[in-house]
Amino acid sequence: MFTEALKNYNQEEITIGVLGSHSALDVLDGAKRIGFRTAVIVEKGREEPYTRFSRIIDDVFTLDNFSDIFNVQDDLIEKNCIFVPNRSFVVYCGYNRIEKEFKVPIFGSRELLKTEERTGLHNYYRLLDEAKIRYPKVYKKAKDIEGPVICKIPHAKQRVERGFFIAKNREEFEEEIEKRIERGSIREDDLREAVIEEFISGVTFNFNFFYSPLFKRTELLGIDRRFVTDLDGIVRLPANQQINMAFEEEMKEIGNYAVTLRESMLRFVFPMGDRFVEATKHFYPPGMIGPFALQTMITKDYEFVVFDVSTRMGGGTNSFMGIGSQYSAVYWGEPTSAGKRVSMEIKKAIEQNRLKYVLT
Repeated sequence: MFTEALKNYNQEEITIGVLGSHSALDVLDGAKRIGFRTAVIVEKGREEPYTRFSRIIDDVFTLDNFSDIFNVQDDLIEKNCIFVPNRSFVVYCGYNRIEKEFKVPIFGSRELLKTEERTGLHNYYRLLDEAKIRYPKVYKKAKDIEGPVICKIPHAKQRVERGFFIAKNREEFEEEIEKRIERGSIREDDLREAVIEEFISGVTFNFNFFYSPLFKRTELLGIDRRFVTDLDGIVRLPANQQINMAFEEEMKEIGNYAVTLRESMLRFVFPMGDRFVEATKHFYPPGMIGPFALQTMITKDYEFVVFDVSTRMGGGTNSFMGIGSQYSAVYWGEPTSAGKRVSMEIKKAIEQNRLKYVLT
């Protein structure tokens, strides 16, 4: 579908487009640093960051809803737009419509976007199995719970946010479900879509990778961790106050910060990324293109357990926006952000007349 638009593109006047949310500023800033024109699609009422940072934006499409992007496809194609997907694009527009109706060429694999789901045929558990990467045990029913678990379920009111919670056993899990439904933080109708995972104790590291079809290599762009509200506030209190005040944590991601991993541990990180890329090629050829992230827990025994996957640019890449990361500097001789790395790959593909190899 995208090839019809691409064959008429003036490749000397490419525009990099993105939905105005999630990691858009990184994409826009990176595109400008490489010399591309830029376009951002914003929703009314959410324009503020993009009007403030207007230096990196050439064209703004203001819509009533993000999902109205399908109504301006021809305008984007007229601007020779290559679109960079982020999580908001998938959430607000739906991967089925993106696969079947979005005519604008996408950097990366549009088919892989649906694998971020935890249920149904297309899910990341299948990819992790193929890649021989451990992930938390998944319990199909509450009665199967054998120990501490984390329940992954949408928030009742803020649908793009998390209503996640942790329970130490089956009894506490069932009590938490009842309490949270009563308080209105989760919906009973969402329980059929809930995923119950074994709770893994360890330290979280989000590994931000980039697979280049042009260089045929997997790069480690950076590592980040999350700030989570209001969990981060709760854990700063003494244990007795946490118990007495009976907080209900919801685990909504509110920000990220850059971290490093002990250097000797990197020998486990690169093979994990390589195997994941090969798994995507097996199930969804041509497989991974560009940025992806493996959100990982490292246990006290140095076991790497992946608890979430991003098959496009992860939100944590904003930690390196404009400045890049120490790991990307090793590849390129200078710190390189994920947004800049995307545009570097597109520019190289244009120079080599191989643009179709990085788009879907």
